[in-house]
Amino acid sequence: MKALVIYDSVFGNTEKVAQAIANALRPKVGVELLQAGNLTPAQLLGANLLIVGSPTRGFRPTEAVAALLKGINAKALSGINVAAFDTRLEADQVKSAATRFVIETGGYAAKRIANSLKKAGGTLVVPPEGFFVEDTEGPLKPGELERASKWGTTLIPV
Repeated sequence: MKALVIYDSVFGNTEKVAQAIANALRPKVGVELLQAGNLTPAQLLGANLLIVGSPTRGFRPTEAVAALLKGINAKALSGINVAAFDTRLEADQVKSAATRFVIETGGYAAKRIANSLKKAGGTLVVPPEGFFVEDTEGPLKPGELERASKWGTTLIPV
């Protein structure tokens, strides 16, 4: 089995989460960890599991992840299990009620990533996941890397 963990990171937090997920998968499967801007279509060949993550920026994934997802042809991920994650602030940390409303009704990057992966034919194996940061630039909240590792182990069928 081959897994690809694709991510983009602005302040390094999403990269740390991606590394924790990849490290959790390594004892069970072959794993490639790649930054979104460095993925080539050929690298998708032979993948059984594709995990894509991004920080949440303006309620969306980064431009690099958005471009990656836009470049995946319809049905190109047929037969591939997929999962999505993001790094984010907790909604209760946001002071603006209007912003909290947008966040709570689908404003995180992981949901958008998951929807794009499904539209490309991927089979979502777990709901989109968010990992929390203390502030806009981080750091990750205590325990989030451990939670990312545990989440990573749920992505492989027993």
